[in-house]
Amino acid sequence: MQNDFIIGTLDPRVLAGYNGWVMSEKRDYYEVLGVKKGASDDEIKKAFRKLAVQHHPDKGGDEAKFKEINEAYEVLKDSKKRQRYDQFGHAGVGGASGGGSYGGNPFGGFSGGGQNIHFDFGGGDFGDLGDIFSSFFGGGSSNRRGGSTGAGRGRDIETAINLTFEEAVFGVEKKIALNLDVLCNHCKGSSAEPGFSMKTCETCKGSGQEVRVINSLFGPIQQAQTCHACHGRGKTPEKSCIECVGKGVKREKQEINVKIPAGVDEGSTIRLSGRGEAVAGGVTGDLFVIIHVAPHKKFTREGDLILSEESISMVDAALGTELEVETIDGSLTMKIPAGTQSGTDFKLSGHGVPHLRGNGRGAQIITVNVETPTNLNRRQREILEQFQDAKNSRFFG
Repeated sequence: MQNDFIIGTLDPRVLAGYNGWVMSEKRDYYEVLGVKKGASDDEIKKAFRKLAVQHHPDKGGDEAKFKEINEAYEVLKDSKKRQRYDQFGHAGVGGASGGGSYGGNPFGGFSGGGQNIHFDFGGGDFGDLGDIFSSFFGGGSSNRRGGSTGAGRGRDIETAINLTFEEAVFGVEKKIALNLDVLCNHCKGSSAEPGFSMKTCETCKGSGQEVRVINSLFGPIQQAQTCHACHGRGKTPEKSCIECVGKGVKREKQEINVKIPAGVDEGSTIRLSGRGEAVAGGVTGDLFVIIHVAPHKKFTREGDLILSEESISMVDAALGTELEVETIDGSLTMKIPAGTQSGTDFKLSGHGVPHLRGNGRGAQIITVNVETPTNLNRRQREILEQFQDAKNSRFFG
């Protein structure tokens, strides 16, 4: 039995950057939009609009180029993302900081622990997976491979798993319980009572289909449909199984272990091949598990980045200090240099989210906010006034 993982949140630029299955080096976002690093928001917007119209796929443009332009604009139009990009480069906005091989076909995924992991981009040119998100809870009944379920294939099932922020970052194994149609143990799915054989269906004569004649405005029309007697198998049992009454399947509660890989995000979809519903004489359907991630009280996530904030006093900002900060891996001490301004970002490499493809982890970006004191006592006010006088007298240069 094969377990496949469909990660619905994979950044589409993975496709755009492939060149012989090897990621090329990321271009500078300012270069992509054709603007200078100090460009204004209005200049960035105008450059984006011009390039977007020029390269839009609906107008015959290059789709990979269009995605690159859109990616650059999404970062540079946001003041916080732009600040982090200017300071840390691509690594500051959740992207890869350089080129690197992904080791093969992106649709082939990677393997580990007996599981193959595949990426599905959903919608657009990469296939319509809208039905994946049509019913998150309670299990769905749509067949994701198309067509009627019939006797050839059992139904695909959908369900959801709720994860904590930490479980999504580091991965976890979850057990779920579902009521599913499974092959009858008594007849092993044959639908015949043990000791009895199968015979050609008398209704469809072994074809598995019935032909009906429908009278229409254009005259009689023949319509083929699955045989109601044998359910498309072409055979019926000489004596029906006493356990499943000739169905070949029984409704039972199943406990299923789901291995969640490290780095999944909200909306990711995991497919477990052959863990859906069974059908007599056919192939068992698949189980699709939708991932929901609870928000964290301290951290937020942006791609493979973890974002957080810390506060320091005005004095510590001016003189410098050592600050104990919280990371997803635990507490650590970070050095704050003298003269730190409010809103300054610090990057902790390797403390972000593990990369779904390949090794390593993203970074944690810590924004330091400087607190302005309130309710000063007389002595504190005198000290600040002396500082102000000294500054005005150019004592500090």
